[in-house]
Amino acid sequence: MGTETEYHWDSDADGIVTITFDASGQSANTMNARWGQAMDEILGRLIAEDGLTGVVLASAKKTFFAGGDLEELLAAEGTPEEMFAWTERAKSHYRALEKLPVPVVGAINGAALGGGYEMALACNHRIIIDDPKAVTGLPEVTLGLLPGAGGVVRLPCVIGLEKALPILLEGKPQKPAQALKLGMVDEIVASGDDLVVAAKAWIKTNPEAHTQPWDQKGFRYPGGSATAPNVRQTATMAPTMLYQRTRGLMPAPEKILDVAVNSMRMGFDSALRAETRAFVSLLLGSHAKAAISTFFFGMQSIKSGQHRPAGDRWRAGSSAILGAGMMGAGIAWAHASKGLATTLKDTDLTRAEKGKAYSAGLADKAISRKRVTPEGKDSLLAQIVPTDAETIDNADIIIEAVFEDIDLKEKVIAETFPRLAPGGIYGSNTSTLPISILAEACPEPERFIGLHFFSPVDRMRIVEIILGEKTSDDTLRKAYDYVQQIGYTPIVVNDRRGFFTSRVFGTYLDEGHALMIDGMAPVSIERAAWLAGMPVGPFAVHDEVSMVLSKKVRETHAALDNRLGIENGFPAEGKHAEEVVNAMVEMGRGGRHYGGGLYDYHADGSKTLWPGLERFKRGNATISVDDAKDRLLYRQAIEALRCLAEGVLRTEVEGNIGSILAIGFPAWTGGALQFCRFHGLDTFKARADALAETYGERFRVTDAMMDALRGTEKAAA
Repeated sequence: MGTETEYHWDSDADGIVTITFDASGQSANTMNARWGQAMDEILGRLIAEDGLTGVVLASAKKTFFAGGDLEELLAAEGTPEEMFAWTERAKSHYRALEKLPVPVVGAINGAALGGGYEMALACNHRIIIDDPKAVTGLPEVTLGLLPGAGGVVRLPCVIGLEKALPILLEGKPQKPAQALKLGMVDEIVASGDDLVVAAKAWIKTNPEAHTQPWDQKGFRYPGGSATAPNVRQTATMAPTMLYQRTRGLMPAPEKILDVAVNSMRMGFDSALRAETRAFVSLLLGSHAKAAISTFFFGMQSIKSGQHRPAGDRWRAGSSAILGAGMMGAGIAWAHASKGLATTLKDTDLTRAEKGKAYSAGLADKAISRKRVTPEGKDSLLAQIVPTDAETIDNADIIIEAVFEDIDLKEKVIAETFPRLAPGGIYGSNTSTLPISILAEACPEPERFIGLHFFSPVDRMRIVEIILGEKTSDDTLRKAYDYVQQIGYTPIVVNDRRGFFTSRVFGTYLDEGHALMIDGMAPVSIERAAWLAGMPVGPFAVHDEVSMVLSKKVRETHAALDNRLGIENGFPAEGKHAEEVVNAMVEMGRGGRHYGGGLYDYHADGSKTLWPGLERFKRGNATISVDDAKDRLLYRQAIEALRCLAEGVLRTEVEGNIGSILAIGFPAWTGGALQFCRFHGLDTFKARADALAETYGERFRVTDAMMDALRGTEKAAA
């Protein structure tokens, strides 16, 4: 039996064959094993077809072609030689396609990404519908790979190196008009009904246009050949610019640049083989597996609601935010930008209006960048109603965003909970306080949940949802839907002091201070963090958060410990940071907001580390940069492991996504838990043990913690 179930074949009276890909049992066409068999069959039939005058490639799916099957790629195993042969076999279909003695046209009815766009590049002409969802591009770099089916080699041939590099190195999809402007497609038609008609018309008008430009004698690259001054300059400057962006931690962009530039200096088929070798080296490495696991399958599971209780989708129609400070104002912006009507309440109308003004400022910036129109700004601001009165009534969702003080929060929650609409939910934007304790202020604790936003809210598009002991599945379902309604990524964790993100973040700050106390120069610590891939060094970020806030949070938890009759209920930040924080606040150096902290801030906008940090140095240890990098990353990964073992984290996926989006754990690792797998679990534990022997028991990884991580493998299986 053939593979006709994977495609439809239509031959018209003019000798034009339309191949409509329609992978059976799949929502999208992908380059999997069945597709490979189908392509063998299709190419054989085309070569044998009498009177063939042209070929149109189309799709019966909503998308044109989704590219490589990532499940197959993630599971790919074999020697480099075996994987080289496997990849060459898969991409040979595109080379055979463009060697046909008739014109081939790609009729792009939807997204053509990765291998799908590489198929289009192998066509002689590319036509796309005028639909913003019909994007084209090569996003492989975002998954730790490079386009392995000819994309790195062909795109510079089509549009030139200077235009191709941003598309290859950034992986950003292009909408039809921009794709046409760049030369990625050749023609736009109004609708899907026009696609095949236009494709056939082009074939009839261009019957001899079947040889690709790069297969013609005297071919010249658009924008200049390899020896052109502008191309040489691009090739010379690009590596330095790339290193500033990747810090040498992501091999995929470097290999893309190498293959793209050198492809212009060799024969086309030799360049395709060089591309294959680079692709295989990435496919068999840890970076791609980490990226595919987290950024594709992980994000897919969150977006699809895999971690959400079953039930109908819920949508809030009205909301109220209590507290118009930085967090409350940011949440109001998030609501208004998605059309969710919001009452922004504070004890003083001036403060509430100032909170609304924050959204006005963000809208003005968006206008200056042509992302929002003045009318859009007016519509957005109309969604926010500032008040200092008791005007909240029947709100679908209320979010308490007052200061991190348990007594204040309990008072506000008790007073405002009755303002909820029937079936509404109440969320607390606390970063560390136990949801189960705060819920005691509610008459219906099952409708109470933690909704931890991150600052600045307009840029940090993730929310940590915290389940209290009595939070119902119905409330979790609604909270999950609400977070997605406003365009943010939800992760769900169980209740414990500091939850997940604040605990892990606290260890990063603490280890930075520990390195300083041990004798490492603060500037070297900040540099080590940068080299490890952290977005901001521990001292710079602590100044932004403010040490005054850190001290107040500790005092709040000390008061809670006293109430509960326990000790050290929130140990994650550690004693190293506590020592430095107490001294700095006492000296009046509470952070950037307070005029200075670990850094001095200068009138010209620059900053330098405060020379007085020398006073905290107690040790004279010679700490290597590699040890410093590992201490900063392993400390966070170990705390994430502890959260998994304690049941604070419900899934590994949410730990990885949360650590990257909320904390800034280096993306090249795939997340704080994937970091352990990146190195191999045994290697990770051995290195952690070595750090524990040299620097202290905080690096000790227990068997129970490793079992928790191995347990997620068994659950997935």
